[in-house]
Amino acid sequence: MLNYRQLHYFWVVARTGSITRASEQLNLTPQTISGQISLFEQTYDLQLFQRVGRQLELTETGRQTLAYAEQMFQIGSELETLLRAGPEEQILFRVGVADVVPKSIVYRLLAPTMAADETLRINCREDKLERLLADLAIQRLDLVISDSPMPSHLDIKGYSQKLGECGLSFFATHALAARLTPSFPDCLHDSPFLIPGQETVVRSRLLRWLAEQQVQPRIVGEFDDSALMQAFGQSGSGIFVAPSVIADEVCRQYAVQLIGQTDAVQESFYAISVERKVKHPGIVAITEGARRDLFNG
Repeated sequence: MLNYRQLHYFWVVARTGSITRASEQLNLTPQTISGQISLFEQTYDLQLFQRVGRQLELTETGRQTLAYAEQMFQIGSELETLLRAGPEEQILFRVGVADVVPKSIVYRLLAPTMAADETLRINCREDKLERLLADLAIQRLDLVISDSPMPSHLDIKGYSQKLGECGLSFFATHALAARLTPSFPDCLHDSPFLIPGQETVVRSRLLRWLAEQQVQPRIVGEFDDSALMQAFGQSGSGIFVAPSVIADEVCRQYAVQLIGQTDAVQESFYAISVERKVKHPGIVAITEGARRDLFNG
């Protein structure tokens, strides 16, 4: 059976970068830590560290072991926090957010959980959708928020709830907007344009719509991260898009103006969980809030 104490000593050494610093943190002698790590290596016939000059560096096996140890001790820390708080006092709500979902949408989806009757502590993590769904499958997450439903090719048990959908709005700085002629959408033709990256679902819909309008913008940047795209848009680098439900917020936050919008390009958002019938109070708050407040039009 895995010796978790030895694994913990290895983890602390790897994180601190030296046995000396680890011994200070653990309040143990360097000899004790070094001996326990050596026993750990001997048990599995492997080498976790190698010396490079006076420094300790992880071997490839050490790097792989550290990745697992990080996850294990993170979960342990979450469990300790939950146990100390008491199950009656606090409910941990672990949310995974696909990195292509706009941050403003995420905030407005999660905001209702703060007003839930139960005391929720949100643990929010952003990553690629498939990695988040893998963690959902082993119950490391309670919910995944995405711009697409559960992919059919993944052998993962999960249920997708459509939170809502909306059209797409186009924005530009006041200086750039003043130079745009003729009217929307023809003004997009040959204008500098910032487009969502290939990981996003809305990209292909947007390109198809542009082709139907017979306009061809001059694409100057592609972004999976909508916040980064908006920051470039704020600088005047090009026209950019965002979901229409946050159009007013985008104008205020980035000091830009709305130049046009279309409902022909729909952007959708989903809550993916392992429960067919939702019971977690956090998920209930998100689904009800989304349908009542965010996508009520």
